[in-house]
Amino acid sequence: MKAMVLNRISLVKENSLPLDLVDIPIPIPKNGEVRIKISVCGVCHTELDEIEGRLVPPKLPVVLGHQVIGIVEKLGKSTSKFKVGDRVGVAWIFSACGKCKFCLESNENLCDDFIGTGKDVNGGYTEYMTVPEQYTHAIPNFFTDAEAAPLLCAGAIGYRSLQLALIKDGDNLGLTGFGASAHLVLKMVNHSYPNTKVFVFARNAEERQFAKELGAVWSGDTADPSPEKLDAIIDTTPAWKPTVEALGNLQKGGRLVINAIRKEKNDMLYLQNLSYRDHLWMEKEIKSVANVTSKDVADFLELAVKASIKPAYQIYPLEQANEVLIELKEQKIRGAKVLQIL
Repeated sequence: MKAMVLNRISLVKENSLPLDLVDIPIPIPKNGEVRIKISVCGVCHTELDEIEGRLVPPKLPVVLGHQVIGIVEKLGKSTSKFKVGDRVGVAWIFSACGKCKFCLESNENLCDDFIGTGKDVNGGYTEYMTVPEQYTHAIPNFFTDAEAAPLLCAGAIGYRSLQLALIKDGDNLGLTGFGASAHLVLKMVNHSYPNTKVFVFARNAEERQFAKELGAVWSGDTADPSPEKLDAIIDTTPAWKPTVEALGNLQKGGRLVINAIRKEKNDMLYLQNLSYRDHLWMEKEIKSVANVTSKDVADFLELAVKASIKPAYQIYPLEQANEVLIELKEQKIRGAKVLQIL
């Protein structure tokens, strides 16, 4: 089967394409696993972190991709959740131990044995993959394949971020960065917190306009002060500069939720601008988001159907995965990016 494979850690740039198009064997499902014939796979900023070495190095070579939609094509032994022909999805959480304190408290995203799809095992930039059926999700008919893919990560992690923000209806919410995840958070807020005003910070003028089209009451550059203080801010950027600036826009007792698996090191000098008085004093909080749980994915898919939440997306052939990653690195974003596999 064809696959776009990561063989080495490198920078994502025009003259150094990180993924190789190769032919690899079709995997055989083990006990408790299903094999999926993949139709589409979303592209996530986490893939940039993997390629450029900001995560614990993935097991190389590896097939990236953790927003996978396809059809169950073969069942391993001891499976009962799905049947051949069912449409399913696979998210960032490939598996966890199921026995530790965190797993037993439904926080398997914090499990020491957490396995990430497309990092620790092969993901969805290919034609087939195997996955434990326990961590495979039925996809509602309400969504097309391309609409469903971004929901599995951008949507689910946005959902978890919104829960961690602890906002009440009528609070002011800020979104720093406005890509795949943030635009879905805005749609969730429109449904679940109709009296909450959303303020969007983004470097790209097109993203700022897109935010206003989706209902943001204000949009500005990441360096602009918000016209009102904010009760919570969700930061989806890969950089430190917007994080520091976001803290200055928080209300007393406000909470900053950092929805990024890693931050880039090239702008850490901005941390020198962090002032206790201006950014942290008055009981402000910082909360990081770590991965997602299976429940996050399932709960968000249910909410997305009820609220008719569908992502904006652009679709590309699998063979253009390198070009898509470069666009993502250069922040050429309007919604989500999805690879067409078959």
